[in-house]
Amino acid sequence: MNMLDNKVILITGGLGTLGRSAIKMFLDRGAIVYACDRIQMDAYPATQQLLYQYGEQKFRFMQADVCEESNMISIIDEIENAYGRLDGTYHTVHTNVWKPVLELTLAEWEATIRGTLTSTFVVNKYALPLMIKSGGGSIVNTSSILGQIPSKGCLAYGAGKAGINQFTKVLALDYAQYGIRANVLVPGDFGSTESLAAQSEQAKAAMKDNAMLGRSANADEINEMACFLLSDASSYTTGALFTVDGGFHL
Repeated sequence: MNMLDNKVILITGGLGTLGRSAIKMFLDRGAIVYACDRIQMDAYPATQQLLYQYGEQKFRFMQADVCEESNMISIIDEIENAYGRLDGTYHTVHTNVWKPVLELTLAEWEATIRGTLTSTFVVNKYALPLMIKSGGGSIVNTSSILGQIPSKGCLAYGAGKAGINQFTKVLALDYAQYGIRANVLVPGDFGSTESLAAQSEQAKAAMKDNAMLGRSANADEINEMACFLLSDASSYTTGALFTVDGGFHL
């Protein structure tokens, strides 16, 4: 039996680096996947091909901005109508602007907080009722090592990601009685197979200096932890932060 057999899982940011990797991994491990993103799937033919490979009983996609409440309501309604339940959510959406405070505009601050922390609020708020109705489930919110370690110019993004950490801990406490587990995935530097192959020598050298394992992660390595947290193998795990950064934080 696969780790995620017949679990209905929502992946937000499904066409980002983590999202595309997660869609394929979760489908290969038996999950029923519903993914969404603001951009159209035809920009990523390999992911689009999974629609034909697995069919809509196993994989569906909606173009949507999960910061918008109406979009999340539509997503959850479609999941309930199609599958009758929701067993897990994997939230990977983010927005980032690298500027120190004196150069950061209020609009940039608000856009970054909206894309990180507010999106987490909206996704969790509207996914929770169906998960509770389904008898419980697992929430995985993606933070970042930059929500724990300060980096120059990473003001708004770092604050938003730090907020996700505390948000998820409180969520876990509030809804444990309903069989809901909520954990935070805290990745370090990562990329797709293609982007890592094209990584500059300067970037590779920086990772050798800053990470104990001396390299960036492939997105699949990050999603192995997400897969664990969404599966029954982590049934006694909630309210925790799981750092997958190659030792960058030490």
